[in-house]
Amino acid sequence: MENQTLGFAHFISHADGLGKTLFVILLVMSLASWYFIITKTISNLRLRRASERFVNFFWNASSIEEVRGEIHTHGAHEPFSHLTSHAIHARDHHVRTGGGKIAETGGLADFLTRSMRKVIDEETAKLENGLTVLATVGSTAPFVGLLGTVWGVYGALVSIGMSGAGTLDKVAGPVGEALIMTGLGLAVAIPAVVAYNSFTRHNRLTLASLDAFAHDLFAYLTTGAHNQNGKIVSLNQGAA
Repeated sequence: MENQTLGFAHFISHADGLGKTLFVILLVMSLASWYFIITKTISNLRLRRASERFVNFFWNASSIEEVRGEIHTHGAHEPFSHLTSHAIHARDHHVRTGGGKIAETGGLADFLTRSMRKVIDEETAKLENGLTVLATVGSTAPFVGLLGTVWGVYGALVSIGMSGAGTLDKVAGPVGEALIMTGLGLAVAIPAVVAYNSFTRHNRLTLASLDAFAHDLFAYLTTGAHNQNGKIVSLNQGAA
């Protein structure tokens, strides 16, 4: 009958303060990681759709003024429109003021490059939001679980030693219960590591596309290149 009571609930109910504290830590880690996994997945899907829509609109626009109107109407809520908005503003500001300030020295190209690089750095920081939490959970949760197991095994062996019952059936149950903490640590860490790697890859591809778009946008704003139909033309399209 005693063996039938063994299990997760029995282990938690008989755990001491440290064991319960480690369990709560793992629970908080799990909730935090799943919160970031769900929110970032939804956010990345929305940003990808919005970015594709804006980039397609940009390369089919007839002029920068049309792009400016689109941004003014719908706002700049994703990386590509945000970069475009700041780049247009930086170019207009430099042309209007003539680069009279220290921050604007070096000509239009240099000022535009610094402004666009600042936006890319801001977008990089936004994309990396939450990754530190996932990385921390993925790297520490197994050790927290292992610590819970070691402490549980220690407590179980001390109790068995004090009772004087050293048979296998008396040892295996409590020690097996203590291994639950190791399993919990792995269950918390594995989704966090998988999500971290997935989001890192997504960020790398997004930033690579943003950097390529920034190159074409910079070339257009400094040269004003159009195709024969009056539409904005990408450097890659023009080279083709």
